[in-house]
Amino acid sequence: MLRWPPPHEVVPVGVEYQVRAARITDVDRLVALCDEASWTTESGSPLNASDLLRQLVYLPQASVIVAEARRDIVGGAVLALRPSVRAGGFVGTVDLLVVDPRVDVDRVHSALLEEVLRSARNKACAVVEAIASDDPAERTRWEDMGFREAGPRIYRSVATAKTAARHP
Repeated sequence: MLRWPPPHEVVPVGVEYQVRAARITDVDRLVALCDEASWTTESGSPLNASDLLRQLVYLPQASVIVAEARRDIVGGAVLALRPSVRAGGFVGTVDLLVVDPRVDVDRVHSALLEEVLRSARNKACAVVEAIASDDPAERTRWEDMGFREAGPRIYRSVATAKTAARHP
């Protein structure tokens, strides 16, 4: 009697991604991923990205999350919290989401966002926001996770002249 498909001990299903809270030792690889993706910080910050991420790993008002495959960091996200009377509770801002382009970007992006949303629910956020991307593929990924456009945000830098001069 022939059986189709033949039985296998191991079924190839692709790479598995583990999404977890970042450790201090993950920061350098996460910063390197940001550099590879040409992700830039806004000028005027007195600290560089590595210093800020190292601080955020320990702060309760933020969640730093990484995705790894075979012990290599392939993506990361930062959820920053702020209280908002207008929103009726905390607002979580996805301040950073970066994925290594050499992996399955859709799967890693989705896995990171799922963990960000889980973390936001656990921290009693009423809303999670992010800055909309101009890239149509990226916009589709966000929309697939339930994000909708809500108008432009405005901002103003509050860095002192001394700090701005130090970081062009």
